Amino acid sequence: MRACIQRVSRAKVVVGGEVCGQIGLGMVVLLGVAGDDTEADALRLAEKIAGLRIFDDSEGKMNLALADVGGAMLVVSQFTLLGDCRRGRRPDFLAAAGPEMAERLYRVFIDAVARHGISVATGRFREHMEVELVNDGPVTIWLDSRDLAAPRKG
Repeated sequence: MRACIQRVSRAKVVVGGEVCGQIGLGMVVLLGVAGDDTEADALRLAEKIAGLRIFDDSEGKMNLALADVGGAMLVVSQFTLLGDCRRGRRPDFLAAAGPEMAERLYRVFIDAVARHGISVATGRFREHMEVELVNDGPVTIWLDSRDLAAPRKG
């Protein structure tokens, strides 16, 4: 699984002119599911992101997690994070999971985040979405579940 995490002051997802997910202070997580991802990957990534200390403390240092600041998370499924652009000019998405598997692991991720007491809003799976956000900082973090499984060197 791949995630692009953005610290935001507000964000929303609109489908067909209707707001279907909206948050104030928090994180937008664009989530891509690969064909070889597992439930363990979804749980590991949810745990990591829920605990990321990317919010400022009273001294202006990134030292607080989402729950510490009473923030929410907006999770948007985004298979294009698995796009491979190494050849040619048109990305291929062969590494992305099929829709049934992707939606199941997307839901596992959302449920795992919610179990941390974090309010979670979502987009609509397999719909054309307009995502509006105000990136605060800007702070943008890229995570891949494969990197979380490997022991840290150094």
